[in-house]
Amino acid sequence: MPGDGRVARGDATRRVVLRRAVDVASVDGLEGLSLGRLATELELSKSGVFALFGSKEELQLATIDAALEIFRSHVVTPARAVAPGLPRLRAICEKWLDYSAKRVFPGGCFFFNVGAEFDARPGRVHDAVAAASGSFAAFISETAAEAVALGHLDADAEVLAFELHALGRAANADAVLDGGIRPYELARRAIRARLGDPVR
Repeated sequence: MPGDGRVARGDATRRVVLRRAVDVASVDGLEGLSLGRLATELELSKSGVFALFGSKEELQLATIDAALEIFRSHVVTPARAVAPGLPRLRAICEKWLDYSAKRVFPGGCFFFNVGAEFDARPGRVHDAVAAASGSFAAFISETAAEAVALGHLDADAEVLAFELHALGRAANADAVLDGGIRPYELARRAIRARLGDPVR
């Protein structure tokens, strides 16, 4: 069909724009995004980019979805492939720290940054960020509860999940601010100690 080529080109352009958008937002925040800026940086037609998203808010929401897909591919999906309980809990923490340390997004963890930007601002963008961040926190909590239920750990699963989440977030924040890897090393040691592993 004659329209198929246009649809395919539109989809390809959308992917290119969103890949750039997640990188920009990880550094400059979701408010730092604009359709005009992305079109200029990518040397695309402004009218074409506007046609793909329609508004800044729609661009922000699509950027959150794209970032979540990337995050899941680096952290959640590989962790789910690991045996349930403690092995999976270890994998979540290791893959999350790896994802942040490798700067999959140049500004560090995308959701840590945009969460701080929108935490006190009600609306659709806030709700999308909260849902994405909440889904990962729930994954940690469910896995911690599973590890306790399987007898892998003797702990308050809810508190343990909160601690692990806090350690990962602190490592990301300190490493992005200071530009070093020491916070990741400390977080790994703290997590290993909390999960009963030998501290190396």
